[in-house]
Amino acid sequence: MVEQPLLTTLPALPSPDDAPPATPLGRWLLKGQEHSGGAPHAHPQFPWYKVIWLTGVDYFSTLGYQPGIALLAAGAIAPLATIALVLVTLFAALPIYLAVARRSYLGHGSVSMLEKLLPGWAGKVFVLCLLGFASTDFVITMTLSAADAAAHLTQNPFLEPYLEGEQLAITLGLLALLGIVFLRGFNEAIGVATWIAVPYLLLNLVVVGRGFIEISHHPEAWSNWERGLSLKGSGLGLMLASILAFPKLALGLSGFETGVSVMPLIKGAQKDVPGGVPLNRIGATRKLLIGAAVVMSGFLIGSSFVTTLLIPEQAWRDGGEASGRALAWLAHHYLGDVFGTFYDASTILILWFAGASAMAAMLSLIPRYLPRFGMAPHWVGSPRPLILVLIAIDVIVTIVFDADVEAQGGAYATGVLALILSASVAVTLALIREAKEERRTPRLAFPFIVITLVFAYTFVDNVFERPDGIIISSIFILSMLVISAISRYQRATEFRVEKVAFTTHDSELLWKEVQGRKVSLVAVKQHDARHSAIKKRLKQYYAVEGSLAFIHIDLTHDRSSFDSTVGLKIARIGDDYRITVSNATAIANTIAYVSELVEPKSIFLGLTRENPVGQAVKYLLWGEGETGILVYQILLRYWAKVTDDDDAETRPDTRADGKTEVKDGRPRIFLMSD
Repeated sequence: MVEQPLLTTLPALPSPDDAPPATPLGRWLLKGQEHSGGAPHAHPQFPWYKVIWLTGVDYFSTLGYQPGIALLAAGAIAPLATIALVLVTLFAALPIYLAVARRSYLGHGSVSMLEKLLPGWAGKVFVLCLLGFASTDFVITMTLSAADAAAHLTQNPFLEPYLEGEQLAITLGLLALLGIVFLRGFNEAIGVATWIAVPYLLLNLVVVGRGFIEISHHPEAWSNWERGLSLKGSGLGLMLASILAFPKLALGLSGFETGVSVMPLIKGAQKDVPGGVPLNRIGATRKLLIGAAVVMSGFLIGSSFVTTLLIPEQAWRDGGEASGRALAWLAHHYLGDVFGTFYDASTILILWFAGASAMAAMLSLIPRYLPRFGMAPHWVGSPRPLILVLIAIDVIVTIVFDADVEAQGGAYATGVLALILSASVAVTLALIREAKEERRTPRLAFPFIVITLVFAYTFVDNVFERPDGIIISSIFILSMLVISAISRYQRATEFRVEKVAFTTHDSELLWKEVQGRKVSLVAVKQHDARHSAIKKRLKQYYAVEGSLAFIHIDLTHDRSSFDSTVGLKIARIGDDYRITVSNATAIANTIAYVSELVEPKSIFLGLTRENPVGQAVKYLLWGEGETGILVYQILLRYWAKVTDDDDAETRPDTRADGKTEVKDGRPRIFLMSD
């Protein structure tokens, strides 16, 4: 079916779900609610070299714990494994996200790309699984960062006598503070990020530089390290060991997804063409991604060398003084406790703000998909209830892990690697599809296939090495699927029509002829079949007077969509009318919506004799099913919500003859067996 161009749009029916809550608490919770499908919000825009710090609070903050985790994971070969990590960063992850920025320039990232490449229910389920991994990534970012910030507090020489043993309580306090800040509203994020990230990097530069000076004054540090390497092998053996150890350091890859999600905040070199591909913004985003990757790569290599060569093994082992805070240990040990305290304060700030960045990402990611899929309650569009839910999840995760940084590393790495793997798959599929559309060999896709295999190996290796990570991710995914299924079921009887637009000028002219209790609405399966026979039957058995409007619904090809903009076409059939609705996501819901717009005298709906369980499944998955009963239930639900419960005259009434009518002039509903 070729869709007609849409013309005038009819005013949308008010949704009873949008009504303000009755209690002050409810109104406060839902303040600032945003609904999916609306116009995109305008964001203030900044040069890329300012926005980079918003990405950096997530990316650069991993220096707070990455060197220590690298030591625990790889020991003496940590610097070599870090070099492998940097090579993967610059020649695998970076090219992937440069390609994502080109194809998802609205900031939706790789998840949006895969949604477009995999339509239908398969795509929806795949997106939900990715959202489960993303939730793992961002939730663990909040809990791990807060735990590491607490570790820097409790192990500070000036505070340790007062805070010893309070790691869990401090972590929970930092998470509560994060929730309070977001509940009050979190503005000027870029300015705050700049003032946090820039001093943090400068302090790290001082610490790493001081570490290399110390190494130059003590050549035995190099010889001790070389002896440690000799125990691991030599030449090809060390290279292989480094490659095998690299997946354990995958936390150093975090931040790329944030880099593309901030694209709407980036200003191009000149004004981009409205409605076109924002080439200048894409170019500026690429500069941001390259700049962040290069800076982080330098710090990763430098910090790995100084921590491996200078920190004694007993200090970086689990429970040691440098565990979870390797660079902070160097700051205190070689630059004094005063400088070290400044370093601790800066680290705590950026770790806390990394949690804020993750919270902001979740508040953007979940409302972007779940409400549009019909897989979340309406309150998910409001930030405050979602903040409370996320903080509650953070508290549970923190208690389960006892605020242990190392224990959460596996789950964090699993989430990060899953997102990067999905991005590599999305880019590879996009390149293959583009080559197919242009009828050329997909040569550009071949390097990305190799990159995809690299990240697939890394992901699988991480799963086998740290199975706790995939277990936690599976819990998030299962929870996402179950909650989404329940929400879709609960919202199934909403109208599921975003708006209605005429597809022809004649339809617009005929609209007033059918509106306002002038016709009886009759649902039919086919456009023209049996109109005369149906009319004769209605007049014979139901004494119908006046014109009839036969309504037929054409479903969209993607039945997994929750709502849509439908096209409305009206034509005459003698004294009667034919209404054709196209691009609908569900038959019953669309009939109910159009009937409220038409305001017919009566509605005639057919009943089938098919299995009701099978009909229910067909309705939930493909928008079909037992139309008659469903239209009846959808309208009763809508009328109940828009009607004052104290007004008995507006309640529906079922008569003894099986006819249903509402005493305030709403249509009578007839359910007819075929």
